[in-house]
Amino acid sequence: MRGSFPNWIKNAIFYEIFPERFFNGDPNNDPNNVEPWGGIPTRDNFFGGDLQGIINKLDYLETLGINAIYLTPIFAANTNHKYDVIDYYKIDPHFGDINIFRLLLKEAHDKGIRIILDAVFNHVGENFWAFQDVVKYGKDSKYFNWFYIKSFPITKTPKPNYETYENAYYLVKLNTNNPEVRQYLYNVAKYWTSEGIDGWRLDVPYLISHDFWKDFRRIVKEINPELYIVGECWNVATDWLHGDEWDGAMNYPLRNLIIDFFINKEIDASIFDQKLKDLRIACPGETVYAMLNLLGSHDTPRFLTLCKGNKELFKVAVAFLFTYVGVPMIYYGDEIGMTGENDPDCRRCMIWDPALQDHELFEWHRKLISIRKTHSALRQGSFQKVYALGDIYSFERQYDTDRIVIILNRGATTEMIRLPNEIWYGKYKIRDEISGEVYEKQKPIEVEGYSVKILVV
Repeated sequence: MRGSFPNWIKNAIFYEIFPERFFNGDPNNDPNNVEPWGGIPTRDNFFGGDLQGIINKLDYLETLGINAIYLTPIFAANTNHKYDVIDYYKIDPHFGDINIFRLLLKEAHDKGIRIILDAVFNHVGENFWAFQDVVKYGKDSKYFNWFYIKSFPITKTPKPNYETYENAYYLVKLNTNNPEVRQYLYNVAKYWTSEGIDGWRLDVPYLISHDFWKDFRRIVKEINPELYIVGECWNVATDWLHGDEWDGAMNYPLRNLIIDFFINKEIDASIFDQKLKDLRIACPGETVYAMLNLLGSHDTPRFLTLCKGNKELFKVAVAFLFTYVGVPMIYYGDEIGMTGENDPDCRRCMIWDPALQDHELFEWHRKLISIRKTHSALRQGSFQKVYALGDIYSFERQYDTDRIVIILNRGATTEMIRLPNEIWYGKYKIRDEISGEVYEKQKPIEVEGYSVKILVV
């Protein structure tokens, strides 16, 4: 089904949850080797987070203000990250079961929160039933052509004699060119789409052919035309955004640009503006509004860590995320000041002790979410550069009569800037949504170091 992205996506505010580390709502389904909550994460350990834990914390997420959740994989698997699927039709038993999943879906929907699942279709776990059949029967297995087997018997060490994802022996590459494999995966997609989910995030979809995703889109959109399809993409995603594959992409190129400007200061505001324009142009039609914009994820260091703990700089970057074109996404815990280096350190247990949470950052996220929800210009408005010099970047968003001017200062020094006369409409005053301060016509505006102004015309 070719066409535009879902109507609701422009109003979405996403929250990514790594289920094993969010909250342990049911100790009865804990793995045998579960460790005390809050310990040091490794690639192999478990802390007991589950779907009941997410249900228990929906009130928290509602208070924060998000209205969409992206869940990393929840299907049966051996690892803590679940990207090694054993059974696509079964919720991982350490996360719960189908009834708990349906309850999560209902409770979330009752609060106006949508649920997006992770489609891991490039590879499966080594214990996936079809691969185990090949291990057992070799060339006589009827699933032999579901994978890329180089020789027999199958061996994992010192190097697998079958194709894998990133040389990990336990992540076995699927032959998605095989019609049987395609039909199996499409049936999986139909099953969960019919359960009432609101979207699919596609894992490493650039490793699978375009025609696979074209058929995938047609199949799931026939069930739910309002389903959101977002692909993981670390480079510009133009090739997939022509209306017949994905609705949007995880905007890692934007994240890289944000890091270059706000943290590394490798570019000034004028170059930042030009590179932002290049990324917008790379999005065909209106797909820039369906891009999933992020500062961090389960695959990156925490943004506050990259800021070297500079909380004020972090707040400025968060403000940009929530006022720029596209759909903002919070990585769980960023809103309360969690830190962490790259995987697995970025996958620490969510901090629930109020004494250890940064309440100022929580309120900052909540305020920005509220401002975004209040102003249609921030969700679906046009974009226009206003001022770009040195450390100061300013832009305008407009939708009908709603006009917003955002001023960001990435530097530590206070600067005075004068907005163009046309911003003021000649007679209007301007109010800052952050401080409440009102500015008179043509008055120079003082922009403190590491600060943000969201000016309502």
